Amino acid sequence: MPPSLITPASSVQTFWTARLPADSDVELDVEVKRLPDVDEVDLVVKRLPDVDESNIDPRLDLSVRPSEEELDEGLSRQLSNIIYRQTSRTEDSEKQSSKSPQEEPLYVEFKENDPRNPVNYSRRKKWVITWIACTSTMLSSTTVSSYNMGFSSMTRDLNATVFQATIGLSLFTLGFGVIPMITASFSEEFGRRPLYIVSMLGFLLMYVMVAEANNIHTVQIARFLQGAFGSTGATMVGGTVADIWGPEDRGLPMSFFTLVAVGANGLGPVFAGWIEHNPNLEWKWIQWVQMIICGVFILLLPFMGETRSSIILTKMARDLRKKTGDKRYRARVEDERGSLLSLIWVSCTRPFYLLFTEPIVGSFSLWIGFAWGVLFVMVESIASVFQDLHGFNIGQVGTVFLTVVSVPKSPIYVASSLTHFNRSIGCFLGFFANLYQEQLYKLHFPRRGVEARLYLACVAGVLFPVGMLIYAWSCFPWVHWIALAIGITIFTWSTYIIYLSVFSYLADCYGPFASSALAGQSLARNLGGTVFPLFTHQMYEALTYKWANFLFACIAILLAPIPFVLFFYGPEIRKRSKFSKKVTSK
Repeated sequence: MPPSLITPASSVQTFWTARLPADSDVELDVEVKRLPDVDEVDLVVKRLPDVDESNIDPRLDLSVRPSEEELDEGLSRQLSNIIYRQTSRTEDSEKQSSKSPQEEPLYVEFKENDPRNPVNYSRRKKWVITWIACTSTMLSSTTVSSYNMGFSSMTRDLNATVFQATIGLSLFTLGFGVIPMITASFSEEFGRRPLYIVSMLGFLLMYVMVAEANNIHTVQIARFLQGAFGSTGATMVGGTVADIWGPEDRGLPMSFFTLVAVGANGLGPVFAGWIEHNPNLEWKWIQWVQMIICGVFILLLPFMGETRSSIILTKMARDLRKKTGDKRYRARVEDERGSLLSLIWVSCTRPFYLLFTEPIVGSFSLWIGFAWGVLFVMVESIASVFQDLHGFNIGQVGTVFLTVVSVPKSPIYVASSLTHFNRSIGCFLGFFANLYQEQLYKLHFPRRGVEARLYLACVAGVLFPVGMLIYAWSCFPWVHWIALAIGITIFTWSTYIIYLSVFSYLADCYGPFASSALAGQSLARNLGGTVFPLFTHQMYEALTYKWANFLFACIAILLAPIPFVLFFYGPEIRKRSKFSKKVTSK
């Protein structure tokens, strides 16, 4: 029996109610007016004027909707239409406009507290998804630093220079920053889980390509591709967290994400240093061991589930059309997409659009891009500083402080201990400081709004140059190395806070477009990580350690006002944003 449409009781009433056939397991109802003998609702159906458009890209032309035939076309058919179809979108629009008013689409939305809505998942399910997503971040972060551990044996086996090997590090961060400008938006249109699975499979295969490489150029290409695949573990995780956690609960998951993103850079040398130290294993087995770990992780991805609510609604609308034969039922995002060609264009350009037109994204991207570049410079310089000023043997960058127990007289491992131990202290200081930030957020959110996320960001604006100044003016042989360790700790602490503040604030401000906004800042951040290490040694040779680091500290002072400006003037800036004002005004 075809579905029966119940006409609104009043001409001004804008909600529609539909009951499906008796053999259907999906029932629809409205929340405005319940009619007699209508079963409990599963979805809400609304007309065009009543849909929530806070998740719609304001650049899209919403007057042109896909035809009924286009709704359920597969991706390959849509690609074929782009190439061969003769009918223009204008003609399609004219055909749609000639239809009777009864053909106006009916949009399905989640009812209040619907458990299928990702924001209403149980806390247990949310934490499972969060931990799986953060594990992908950890794998990406450890792969960055573990690669450097094998320089000694890799350059020997491949007859390459250390500079050629270092290019592999820079290319990884380049792929890490550029590719999300495309993939982040596609995850918002096609779903998170498919991109996680495809990315991690590609990420795993690149371990094989590096380990089986016969020359350094193959390693460099593989590293770029691995950075591209691994970028999902950075930019998309922030979007995943924003999908399932409300702003009031988002602080702790974001803090865990930042802990693994920043702290796991020091985790790679733990196992990679020991592997490189074994002459029977060396650089190839650094890749094989990580490939095994990555393979085990991929087995967990099916348990993750989809977290993009618009994708879930699209599947429900498609099932509803199939069961009822009524093509009017659709999810709002299906009309937002329009043609595949326009979808590709909007998706690929959205991160760039946000980066260059949104002052919030642009300013924060500049700040974290500089901080991330300096972080890579500091990592590159620490071994040289300890070697030249305090007599440490630079050797092979080793493992963390536990190796001091095993090799108590080796300056190689002592230098490494100081590096990674103090970076770990900085990360844990940042993690526990964020617990206080969460209390400040809950206390001041009613008055400050999303700017309540920025209290510790303002503190980091001060700590960042202070840490660099301590590190700079401790670069003298007669200054005890503990002063360098203190500077490293404060710098890492501030970097952690900056990273977390950027991700949390952008997620709150841009909601459904969080992945695109985070992709924009990721580009700036990883370009800094790509370019800065390439001139590190030349800069230190020309300016010396103290003056080069002092220059970085001075630039950090110039950037320090950014969080303060957003803290005090953020609401006025967001009112001028086409994207943010729709999200934060809800």
